[in-house]
Amino acid sequence: MLHTISLDKFLRWTVITLILAAVFFTLKALSEVLLPFFIAWLLAYLLYPVVKFIQYKMHVTSRAISIILTFILIIAIIAGIVFIIVPPFISEMEKLEVLANKYIQSNTHSNNIAAMLKQWFTTHRFEINHFLKSRDFTDAIKTAMPQVFALLGQTANVVFSVIASFITLLYMFFILLDYESLGENFFKMIPRKWRSFSRVLASDVEKALNSYIRGQGMVALCMAIMFCIGFSIIDFPMAIGLGILIGILDLVPYLHALALIPTAILALMKAADTGHNFWMIFGGALLVFIIVQIITDMIITPKIMGKAMGLNPAMLLLSLSIWGALLGFIGLIIALPLTTIIIAYWKRYVTKDEEVIKNK
Repeated sequence: MLHTISLDKFLRWTVITLILAAVFFTLKALSEVLLPFFIAWLLAYLLYPVVKFIQYKMHVTSRAISIILTFILIIAIIAGIVFIIVPPFISEMEKLEVLANKYIQSNTHSNNIAAMLKQWFTTHRFEINHFLKSRDFTDAIKTAMPQVFALLGQTANVVFSVIASFITLLYMFFILLDYESLGENFFKMIPRKWRSFSRVLASDVEKALNSYIRGQGMVALCMAIMFCIGFSIIDFPMAIGLGILIGILDLVPYLHALALIPTAILALMKAADTGHNFWMIFGGALLVFIIVQIITDMIITPKIMGKAMGLNPAMLLLSLSIWGALLGFIGLIIALPLTTIIIAYWKRYVTKDEEVIKNK
């Protein structure tokens, strides 16, 4: 039996589709401006239970003081993690400096790097003077100037990032200050006939986000433990600190790949310290990365995230790829909860899946 679609229904769905498309492209165009607010909202959502615990369980009368105490607690935790990771890394850098000075002393007539550079410039001053007057140097300057301006632009971006971080903290403070009233006032802005659906949708988003945060937290914890064990087995420098760092990075899916940079630096330091081949040491660390990634993707993520979000591994990877390509960093954060909600609502309202309707 064919179902006819009335002109009114067709126009209504067309308008809704156009509005959703306009909202999506507006959000994408304003993503850089909205990113601090979105991050602040997400952090406020994560910290709200702590603020509520401090205010009501510890009988702190002022919400502002509860927020400040929460910030102090988070800063203390971050400082503890930094204390675990940074001092060993500085120690490794000091070892590298000592090894570099020993190498210079054994292969040159200088006592340290500064003396070696001074001796080199003194020995080659005529060649350097000739090169500075040559056309090759002029061409090199012309080529390098755009790179210098690009570097200055990157420096400006760092300054803007610091300002954005400060703005994010302000956003987060004021969101936490009026957390309950903000949510209630938001629903009052929605037309009455849509309020009931909006509350159900918000509840579903909260449930999906809670499931995602708990699941991803468990995945990150498992990954941190496996990396700590793997690096300890191969006697890699800073095994525990590096494992913890990778676990923290993995709170955002696949961001732990950035840890390959400090891993390469630590492998270089160990090679200089022990005299072993750098590629053998770095290869061992890469092998740990590969083994842990395979275990995570094949066993841990499907078991934990698949169960928490109701998605199979292929859908997990596909949703991360699509939303990451569309919305970048924000997309990686919202990919799994948003995909879960879209699939659930599609089954509920489009395909009329009875099982989903009953669960709802």
